[in-house]
Amino acid sequence: MSFWDIIWFIIVSFAFVAYLMVLFQIIGDLFRDHAMSGVVKAIWIIALIVFPFLSAFVYVVARGKGMTERRMSELAAMQKQTDAYIRDVAASATPTEQIAKAQQMLDDGTISQPEYNRLKEKALA
Repeated sequence: MSFWDIIWFIIVSFAFVAYLMVLFQIIGDLFRDHAMSGVVKAIWIIALIVFPFLSAFVYVVARGKGMTERRMSELAAMQKQTDAYIRDVAASATPTEQIAKAQQMLDDGTISQPEYNRLKEKALA
């Protein structure tokens, strides 16, 4: 193998991986789009199989803006869910609740007095 064969292999490999990334984004967008009918989705999938580069190019040009909007709305929904979860978890354990829970564990014999004191100090910190 010559030096140029190796360079050509690297370029072709890069192009193939880039095409696969675009293809997976397109397929993900097809299934993310609830406004498009199943028949149209099937036609796009068949087009991606029969004319891979041309149909991928046409899809990105024709529906690129919609791809971005759907992805951004999905990310916003995920961020909203994460924020709600964090608020729920953070708000559920006030220091008073933590001390009461530690007291209950002490009364049940689950923890010892030094462990209770540590939990109480941690809750008040």
